[in-house]
Formats: sequence, C-alpha cells, structure tokens
Amino acid sequence: MNTAEPSNRQLNQMAFDPQLTPGARNAVRVCLRVLASEKVAVIADEVSLEIAAALVRELEEVGCRYQTWVLEDVATRPLTDLPLAIMEDLETSQVSIFAVQAQTNELKSRMQMTDIVNRRKIRHAHMVNINKRIMLEGMRADFQKVDRLSVKVLETVRQAKQIRAKTSAGTDLVADLNPNYRWVKTSGIISTEKWGNLPGGEVFTTPGEVNGTFVIDGVVGDYLCAKFGDLKANPLTIQVKGNRLIEAHSANKELKDDFWAYTHTDENSNRVGEFAIGTNIELKDVIGQILQDEKYPGVHIAFGNPYGAHTGAEWYSSTHIDVVGRKFDIWVDGEQIMRSGQFLIEA
Repeated sequence: MNTAEPSNRQLNQMAFDPQLTPGARNAVRVCLRVLASEKVAVIADEVSLEIAAALVRELEEVGCRYQTWVLEDVATRPLTDLPLAIMEDLETSQVSIFAVQAQTNELKSRMQMTDIVNRRKIRHAHMVNINKRIMLEGMRADFQKVDRLSVKVLETVRQAKQIRAKTSAGTDLVADLNPNYRWVKTSGIISTEKWGNLPGGEVFTTPGEVNGTFVIDGVVGDYLCAKFGDLKANPLTIQVKGNRLIEAHSANKELKDDFWAYTHTDENSNRVGEFAIGTNIELKDVIGQILQDEKYPGVHIAFGNPYGAHTGAEWYSSTHIDVVGRKFDIWVDGEQIMRSGQFLIEA
C-alpha cells in the first residue's frame, strides 16, 4: 500500500525496463532484507524514476508499507536542506532507499538525511548517481560472496599498523593507521549499524596519517564525477603529506582547478578522512561512476568528512570527495594481499 501524499507520483503504476528487476530484487531482498511488517521511505528524483519504479515493484511484492518521494515534487534543486516532510517520514521508517543524481552543493542535505539514519539505526541504501548500467552490473553482484571477502579483508586490516599501495601508473601511498579508529565494512549487506552505498563492496577507516603520491586514473567523486568521468586518458596526480593534500597536477587544468577548489572548501576539506579497500570482485573495470567505481577492487581515499560516527574520528568537514585508481598492489604490514588489482585472498 502506498501512503504517499497526493503531490507524489504513483511509482507503482510506472512502466520500467524488466532488466532492472534483478538489481532491484537484490537491493530489496538481499541487501536490505525488507520485511512485510516494515515501513520503507523511497526517495528518488526525476532522472532516477525508472529505477525507483523497479525498486517499488519489489517492495510491493514483499508486501510492506512504503512512502515515495520525488525530490522535484517537494523542493527546488539543488537542495539547500532536506525537505521537512522527508525528514518526518524517515523518523517513522525502518528502511530507506535514496536513488538520486547528485547535484552541486547538495552534500549538506544528504548529511542531514544520514544523521537521521544513524540516530534511528535505519537500514539505508544510499544509491547516489545510480544508473541503468550500474543496475545491470554492480547491483547484480553476489553480495553474499562480496561480504565473505569483505569479512576476510576486514580481519586482515583491523589490527594492521601500516598499509602500502602502489600502481604501475605511479601511485605510491603509505597509510599509517590509528588503532583508535574503527574499520567499517559496507559489503552491500546493510545492517542497522551502518547504512551502505549500493552497490556495496568496501572496507574503510579514517587513517592516522597518509603520505605519498596517488595517480587518480579512475575517477573523482561527488558532482565532479559526472563532469569529468573516467580519468584513464587524463589522470589527476596528487601529493599527500601529513594527511593533507599539498599538490595536484593534471593535463586537464579544469579538473585540477575544480578538484583543488572542492578540497579547499573548509579547513579539513584537504584532509584524508577515509582510507578504503574496494571488495566488489564482480566489477571488472572502472566505468566513470563513483557509486560503483569506489567498490572496484583496489585502494581509494577520500578527502574531507571522516564519517566519525562510524570510525570514531573526532574531526569534521562539510565536504567529502573520493578518488579512485586502477590495478593496485597492496601490502598490509608487509604482507601482499593484492597484485595488479587481483585479491590474493579467497572469497
């Protein structure tokens, strides 16, 4: 039963490509494990309506209550704040799905949403910049298998003091880890303890200190991802010292300038807030979409907000931007766990 207000579209009446069904079913049945007794908030936008309709069909089959929101029906975009009606709906939901395309300067509204999710321990699927290709690739992964590998990687890194990451493109990065910061697994199996991006597949922490060179020949995150896409032909090379971004170079000057501006929004925007290892072994290459690409096997880091509610880091930033490379070699306390992008750990 859809209890949405009249101002919202009836997504249960909307036609969609049946090829979206396996990914939508994975999201609802495997990743979120929605029960008939639960209430779900589905938040979408104009661009993502077809995917939202596929998700709603699965919710109808489960038989749960749900409320659908199309952002453009309730607010002007880009959002300055999360609409009050959506905030109130989240307060009475056990599960939430956020399937929208990122727009410039909307991170604050997403943080307002995840603040409610964290406080109420909602099982939340974060599907920012979801598209049909991701639904047909990353969302069709065997998330139980991804979770098994993620658990093994987590066990390997949890007690580690140092992780080194190198690539043939020129990345040479060392992360010294802080034992006071927790590692978090977001494998696609979403729990009340940690909301997750879908498709899932990563383990991450806030590092103690990162130093070295990162050749970003994959993608950069947030709204810069849609603007610049796959960076294989024109990488962005950055230098990190004492956990801070100190240099950035690229043949694409606009990319370099936009990235530099983003990472200098506030006093901690240039600080490494996340050190992560992608664990979605079903992904074969970077596709130019951060939602999927940060799960691609390898190392990615993010500048800005350290997700302290989960990692235990006690500082804050209003921004968060991931950077992804390709074909990593990774050593954990001297023991190699990945060679040229392939895990040496069995799932």
